[in-house]
Amino acid sequence: MFALVRLCLLLVWLQGRAAETELTPPHGLNMITLNTNYMLVWDWDPSSAGSDGVTFTVEQTGNHQLKKKNPKWTTSCGETSERSCDLTKRGLNYLGVYKLRVQANLNGHHSEWKYKSFCPDKDAAIGPPSKVRLGTDGSSLDIFITDPQTSSNSSMKDHLHNLYYRIVYWEQPEDGKVLMTKMLTTNVSFLTLSDLAPWTQYCVKIQSCDDFYNKNSSFTSPLCTQTKGVIPWWKIFLFFLLSLVICFLLVLIFLYGSHQCFQMCKATFHPNEKLPSYIKQHKSDYPCLMVSDCESDVYDPVTVCPESVILVLNVDPAVDSEVPPPGLEQDRSGRHSRQNSSSSGDSGVYSAGGNSGGLQPVIDSSFTNAKLRFDSEKPKMLNMNSKFKVCPVIPDNGVVHMEV
Repeated sequence: MFALVRLCLLLVWLQGRAAETELTPPHGLNMITLNTNYMLVWDWDPSSAGSDGVTFTVEQTGNHQLKKKNPKWTTSCGETSERSCDLTKRGLNYLGVYKLRVQANLNGHHSEWKYKSFCPDKDAAIGPPSKVRLGTDGSSLDIFITDPQTSSNSSMKDHLHNLYYRIVYWEQPEDGKVLMTKMLTTNVSFLTLSDLAPWTQYCVKIQSCDDFYNKNSSFTSPLCTQTKGVIPWWKIFLFFLLSLVICFLLVLIFLYGSHQCFQMCKATFHPNEKLPSYIKQHKSDYPCLMVSDCESDVYDPVTVCPESVILVLNVDPAVDSEVPPPGLEQDRSGRHSRQNSSSSGDSGVYSAGGNSGGLQPVIDSSFTNAKLRFDSEKPKMLNMNSKFKVCPVIPDNGVVHMEV
C-alpha cells in the first residue's frame, strides 16, 4: 500500500516536470534605456503553449547577492501579460550592476528562468540636450544648451561628470546645398560663435558625449537663425523717412477729425441761424426763458391802488364854438365829438350850466387828491420799472365824465 502511494506521487511529479519542460521560456531579453529610464523587453512563442493566458514574472537582484547561498530576489513585475517591464521606478543605482530574470506562467505551471545582466552606467544610453536655444549679437551667434534630464528632472551631469557636447554648425545657402560644416566641442552650457558672416543664415545641431564607455547621443534637430550686422546708411534714412511720413499722416488725420468734431458740436449747440431784425429791435420785449439772478434779490413790496376820478363839466350849448378847455383839444374828434343829444347813453356825467357864459368845468376835489397821490407814487413806480426791466407804463389821468 505504501508503495502504491509513492508510485502515484512519482507520476504526479513527472507530469509537472513534463509540463514545465513543455512551457517555452521567454527569449530575446533586451534593455531599452535613455538616461535613467529603463525598460526590459522580451519575446515569447505563443504556439508552444497553445493558449493566450500566459503571464510573466520579472525579478531583480544585485550582483553582490549572487555570491550568497540564498540570494534575495525582488519582484519588479509579477504575473503581467505584457512583454515588457518598466524598471525606472525600481530604485536601480546608476553605478550598480544588476541581474534580471524573466519566467513564463500558464495554469500554475512555470517555465525556466531567463537571465539578463544590466549596468546603467555602462549599458544605459544618454540622450541629446533637452533644449537648445540660439541668439544673435551682431555677427556673433550665442548658443544656450540645457543638459539632458534624468527621470527625476535633474541633470545627467550628476551621474556623468565628464559629459560634454559636440556642436556642428554650417552656413545655410539659399539653394539648401550645404558645402562645408564646422565642428567644435565644449563642456559648458553657453557658447558664442564669433567671426561669422553678417546677414547670413546659420544652422546648428548638438550631440551629447561621454568617453568613459564611448557613449554618444543622437543629434538634436537643426536650428537655424540669421546673424546681424551694421545697418547701411540708406536703410536708416529710408526708415526715418517712412516713419516721418506715417507720423505726418497720423497727425493730419487727428487734426481733421478734431475739426470735424468741433464743427459738429458747434452746429449742434450754437447754430448759425440769426434772429429776425424786428426781434432784435425789441430785445427787452420777448420773454426770457432763463430765470435771471436778480429775481433772487429781495425788494420792498409796493402796492398801487388806483382811485377812480370823476370829472364834472358844465357845458353851455350856446357857446359851443368857443375853445375847449385844455386837455380836451386832442380828443376833439373822439370823445368830445360825441357831445350831442344822441349820446345820452355815454357813461360820462354831464350837467347843463345856465347861460351863454361858455363851458365852465367843475372839477371835483377828489380829482385833486388823486393827482397829488399819483404824483407821489410816480417816482416809486419809475424806480420799479428800472429794476424789473418792464415796459414803461403811461399813467392814466383818470376817467373824464362829461354831460351836456
